[in-house]
Amino acid sequence: MSGAPTEFRELYAAELAYVVRTLQRLGVADGDLEDVAQDVFVTVYRLRDERDHSRPVRPWLFGIAYRVVGNYRQKAHRRREVARDDVEPAEPRPSPADALDERRKRAALLAALATLDLEHRAVAVLYELDGLPAPAIAEVLGIPLNTVYSRARSARLKLLEATRALRGGT
Repeated sequence: MSGAPTEFRELYAAELAYVVRTLQRLGVADGDLEDVAQDVFVTVYRLRDERDHSRPVRPWLFGIAYRVVGNYRQKAHRRREVARDDVEPAEPRPSPADALDERRKRAALLAALATLDLEHRAVAVLYELDGLPAPAIAEVLGIPLNTVYSRARSARLKLLEATRALRGGT
């Protein structure tokens, strides 16, 4: 593919934040985000010639991330997390109050998503958070359309239950 490195670098720069956010939503531990994101983009680079450029890139990226997370979760029981203090923020920091509010919201969302198995979590992320239509989700995940609807409905109920439980049952 002529000019692949430039096109790949542009894709990487444009979509890295989306991939990292997707990996967080799919349950990748913060300490593993960089490595798993790298695995996603290694796969993206390897499969770049197979991508249908007439279709949106994010569902394609999600499908790759979903499969990489499946492999990550299988290996996770053999890994040991090491705390690091040398990580610098990628963006300018918001005010402390805004940052705290955002962290609480994100933590609540991630905690609620953590109650779902990977299959339901993937559908919830694509449908509820990314706004992808059900037929596209079925294609990305390689599952029947009715399964998407069933998982979306089930995931929504489980997320509501988890949110209520996290708030103390109110």
